[in-house]
Amino acid sequence: MYTASSSVSAPPRSQRTVTPGSGPYLDPTHAGRPRLRAGTVTQPLSGRIDVSGPQGAQLRMAITAVHRVCPEFNPVQVLRRSGRSVLLVGTTGRANAVAKCLLDHSPVWTERFRHEIAAYRSFVRHRPPVRVPRLIAADPENCALVIERMPGRAAALTRHPVEAPPRADLRAALGAIARLNTWRPPAGLFDKPLDYASRIARYHELGLFTDRDLGDLQKLLHGLAGARQGMEFCHGDALLSNILLSPAGPVLVDWEHAGWYLPGYDLATLWAVLGDAPLARRRISQLAQAGGPVARDAFLVNLMLVLTREIRMYETAVQRALREAPSSGTGPAAHPPASAQQNGLTPAEEQRLLLRRLHDDCAMARRAVRAAVGTR
Repeated sequence: MYTASSSVSAPPRSQRTVTPGSGPYLDPTHAGRPRLRAGTVTQPLSGRIDVSGPQGAQLRMAITAVHRVCPEFNPVQVLRRSGRSVLLVGTTGRANAVAKCLLDHSPVWTERFRHEIAAYRSFVRHRPPVRVPRLIAADPENCALVIERMPGRAAALTRHPVEAPPRADLRAALGAIARLNTWRPPAGLFDKPLDYASRIARYHELGLFTDRDLGDLQKLLHGLAGARQGMEFCHGDALLSNILLSPAGPVLVDWEHAGWYLPGYDLATLWAVLGDAPLARRRISQLAQAGGPVARDAFLVNLMLVLTREIRMYETAVQRALREAPSSGTGPAAHPPASAQQNGLTPAEEQRLLLRRLHDDCAMARRAVRAAVGTR
């Protein structure tokens, strides 16, 4: 489990060509469409924002919301716009800044956005042991956030990189995560974003976990509680695409899931998305086992939950892509990315290849969980 790569039964995924200005994070809910994260630097400012067209009114509302909390923000370029939020790059005085404004004000996304604002506010007085963008202004009521635009390049341009990251990049990313995981912010600043028992029960109800999975994971959780295993502060979304590499050191962005988790949650997240990097996975597994059987069990619980979440996300993406694929040959699904065109694959087919690998990984993690239960 800890030294093996993903199953060879899944054919290798095609290489994706990343276009200039595309984001460092491929949102599985928008197959083939890159998505940018706050604080990411990918291209120079171009100087004009187009507020015409059917989405112009929505963009003007977002700019107005940002100006309520930061009147001096001068928007220059739209970095990313989706159904949930819009990301603008601009200036505040002589400094470059990034503004993020929520468009989908449903309870779930509003809560996550406010959690991210709370994290940046806490960093003003209690600095974590990693570099983070400086908070400029925030409005939790209208869900608007303005932060410093940090220099650097993303450690990966997609959620699941198709190439192994350079050793130096992985070493820098793991070092930053290790420092963050040892941080102990004052009590009350952060909560526990993940209720493990409820999440496991939920996945069992959905049919994603078998009865044996449920029993095995509950046994590991019980053992962790009996060992008085403490919680660990985690970024909560420790993807390489959320880590900017600069000469001054790694910068972590996108803090909407930060909080206290069982040890190894950030490592499990990295392991899950590095299916095409077996050596990186081996290093991550070694770090997860360094704390002994208790740390190993916590990592395995995290890994099962993270892999199952990824499977749910990409199954939804595949279903959506199939629904949107018109028989007439027009529409988003009829124009796949250049990499898909070059390899004769549609976005949905690329997603299915990734799904097969995720299912193989989940089966591997399931076997490791059963082996761990057998040693208790």
